[in-house]
Amino acid sequence: MDRARLLSSVKRIQLVATRLVENLLAGDYRSVFRGPGIEFDEVREYVEGDDARQIDWNVSSRMNSPYTKTFREERELTLVLLVDVSASLMFGSPQRTRREVVAELFALLSLAAAVNNDRVGAVLFSDQIESWVAPKKGKRHVLRLIADTIAVEPKGRGSDLALALRTTGEALKRRGVVIVISDFKTHGYLPDLTLMGRRHDVIAIRIVDPLDREFPQAGLIRLEDPESQRTILAPGSSESFRKAYHDFWEAERRSWLAECRRRRIGTLEVRTDRDPAAQLIRFFESRKSG
Repeated sequence: MDRARLLSSVKRIQLVATRLVENLLAGDYRSVFRGPGIEFDEVREYVEGDDARQIDWNVSSRMNSPYTKTFREERELTLVLLVDVSASLMFGSPQRTRREVVAELFALLSLAAAVNNDRVGAVLFSDQIESWVAPKKGKRHVLRLIADTIAVEPKGRGSDLALALRTTGEALKRRGVVIVISDFKTHGYLPDLTLMGRRHDVIAIRIVDPLDREFPQAGLIRLEDPESQRTILAPGSSESFRKAYHDFWEAERRSWLAECRRRRIGTLEVRTDRDPAAQLIRFFESRKSG
């Protein structure tokens, strides 16, 4: 992407995302994620009705009267976005490529976190870690992350989600929110996703293009795997081939949803031919009410 187009894209996404966050998303953002839990607040004198299990016996012995620990909800969240920048994300509908949808989702989520004064970090990955930025607060930090995500030119072509999950798990010491944005056309990541789901609130956002389900009715079409660069000829005029194609990807989709559900991972499928922001807002609303 040339510099002029890059700057235009960054400004457009920032503008759209900022307006949506301020008007629609910010209030819902906080309510749909599970925070780190509770944190110690203070010790005060015990009163009737307090939970006896929270008595601080060390303080009580020094003061010669019972004192109890009090706690408060820990409001600050840490959000880490795992963003797939592999070659398969470069393709999509005429309206938007998968990468463009990824950038819009990244901007919306990171800006919503910044508005709520939360820390935001990012892992950009292909078949290697392209970039790791530790969580920090501030809109300036988030705007730099958005620009970096749009501008990244990955060195790798493949996708190693397992590596990205392990890298994040090793770096994120306290409970946080982890959002994976990918087409999930990769393998071997489920054990690491399981571990991540036990320690953090994890949401998997799958980028879906209409071509992932319906093969175009045409003649022979040369298909190239953007990651391996292998090619095959596909008979688009064959009804049986188109049905087999549809059935294969539908089975893949159902399997992915089932595996995530088994691990209590939240899921959202975002289509490239529909407005990413509208789909994200509906997800927020449904998760808040559910």
